[in-house]
Amino acid sequence: MLRCEDCEFFRRQSDGSPELLCDPFSNIKESACLSKWQIAQLGVIAQSHKATLAMYRRLAPLQEKMFQHMEREIDEAEEADSWKLQDDDPDHPDPDHPDHPDHPDQFWR
Repeated sequence: MLRCEDCEFFRRQSDGSPELLCDPFSNIKESACLSKWQIAQLGVIAQSHKATLAMYRRLAPLQEKMFQHMEREIDEAEEADSWKLQDDDPDHPDPDHPDHPDHPDQFWR
C-alpha cells in the first residue's frame, strides 16, 4: 500500500497538517486513498462549520438590535392605529354590549 507521504499528490502544510491534492474522480491511485481523502474533507467541513458559527456569534448582537427596533416600530404603528379600534362614540353604542337595547338579552329583562 502506498503511503500518503510518498505520493506525488501529498503536501504538508506550514502548520504540519496534511493536504491531499488528489482528485477522487481522476487520479486516485489506491482504494485507501479515497477513504483518506474523505476523512480529510470532513476536516474541511468542520472548519467551515466553525467559521459559520463564529460569524453568527458576531452577528447576534446586531440581529438582536434589529429585532428590538422592529418591535418598537410595530408597537408604534399599533399605537398609532389604536384610535381606529376604540369605540367611545356615544351616538353609536356597541350593539353587542348587554346594555344595548337591541341586544338579545334585553328581550328577557
